[in-house]
Amino acid sequence: MTRESPAPCRVTVCRGCCCGDPRKIPGVDHAGQLPRLRAALGGSAQVRASDCLDVCDQANVMVVQPSSAGRAAGGRPVWLGLVNDDDALEDIAGWIRAGGPGLADPPGVLDLYEFTVSRRVRAALED
Repeated sequence: MTRESPAPCRVTVCRGCCCGDPRKIPGVDHAGQLPRLRAALGGSAQVRASDCLDVCDQANVMVVQPSSAGRAAGGRPVWLGLVNDDDALEDIAGWIRAGGPGLADPPGVLDLYEFTVSRRVRAALED
């Protein structure tokens, strides 16, 4: 019998209606954001793009889902908005590499990006 490795953190990056749109947020290399995030994570998390997450006033939005160990330790998904520069990407990646939600305290600067969403929006992502 083989033993499966624990599930890593998962990062969902909104690329719907406003997120990833240079007309809404000019001056950001939206196309390069996902590859740069994946490279910064170095395989420590799964990264996927999503259609609109319905929080357009926070574009660009990312949701960091805890790993299975992080969830067991009480970690919950963390919603981050206005992620529009490489410094923010590096801070997010460093936190996830350290364990992410439930296992590592996020750097203080991420308080500027974290926001709370309605239960309806949160439930749609978890489906």
